[in-house]
Amino acid sequence: MQRVVILGAGFGGLELATMLSEAVGDEVAVVLIDKNDAFVFGYSKLDVMFGRTTPDAVRLPYRDIAKPGVRFLQETIIAIDPEARRVTTDDGVHEADVLVVALGADYDLDATPGILEAGNEFYSIAGAERLADVLSEFSGGRAIVGVCGAPFKCPPAPSEAALLLHDYLSARGVRGKCEISFVIPFGTPVPPSPDTSESLVAAFAEHGIEFISGRRVAALDAGRSVAVLDDGTEMPFDLFLGVPKHRAPDVVVASGMTEDGYVPVSPQTLETNFPGVYAIGDVATIGVPKAGVFAEGAARVVATSLIAALRGGEQPEPYGGRGSCYIEFGAGRVGRVDVDFLSGPKPTGTFHEPSAALVTEKHYFGSSRSARWFGR
Repeated sequence: MQRVVILGAGFGGLELATMLSEAVGDEVAVVLIDKNDAFVFGYSKLDVMFGRTTPDAVRLPYRDIAKPGVRFLQETIIAIDPEARRVTTDDGVHEADVLVVALGADYDLDATPGILEAGNEFYSIAGAERLADVLSEFSGGRAIVGVCGAPFKCPPAPSEAALLLHDYLSARGVRGKCEISFVIPFGTPVPPSPDTSESLVAAFAEHGIEFISGRRVAALDAGRSVAVLDDGTEMPFDLFLGVPKHRAPDVVVASGMTEDGYVPVSPQTLETNFPGVYAIGDVATIGVPKAGVFAEGAARVVATSLIAALRGGEQPEPYGGRGSCYIEFGAGRVGRVDVDFLSGPKPTGTFHEPSAALVTEKHYFGSSRSARWFGR
């Protein structure tokens, strides 16, 4: 039995474990390790923040995973030895024939002075839940949706947050007493797709949302309630909703696998500089956004490669770097952008205007994966 140890049970880890189980469940012993007890879709955090659902309602418990050849362990990873393909957790040591690092990116709150004292982040479930209470009491003043560093997960999410905040305040009848500003390091909301960016910028203008591009929030001054941008500009605020700076988990950095903050991998195979060790998703450097759909695509390449090695089949095509992201425009409208990062000379994106069909499609995106990964 080939021992495959997967670190992290997000989009990448779940898809990889599922594919291996379906194809070679009787030939592999897959150990899937995550410190959490449940999975949450990233877009659900916005639903929690704006009171459309509860944290308990969006949790998919890992205990529901029941797949041939797969064993889930809720353990915290303490050390990774990529040369020996050995992982130490708070409950023991795991040896692997194939090791896959899919631990995502952590939030570096210390990198932005004042964010904990003066602001709020909405990229974690706990942060979104706290903001749900804060937003219910916010009835006037300036709100800033601010990105504190790039790259960050799900690039359209901050744009969505600004538009949904407009809806939320309008529904409460206080939008006229509030200002909304949106600060992002990119020149446009979705750089690979000019059409998507143009549509979002038009939506900001329509709803009176100030759009500040090419800037990041460098610090917050709690005493003065001021956000300081990276060019020294100061923006007073009454409410700050932040996207914290991201970084690879400490345990991955300590393993010696990272360069410039993340794990370099082959753009064709997702293999690292260590034989038999792969990295997929947000923890890896490959030239695609940090988003679940890209981690899922990378997992399919690794799974197909491992299955081919076991069964003697052909190796998969190189990772294409293609994926689709759904974007909430507010008022119950959902658009989609299809992006291709690796197959051409430069990234490209195709925009699909918001429609009722895309609302249904986004719902199916989540429900199909809940069924596939958790049997729901």
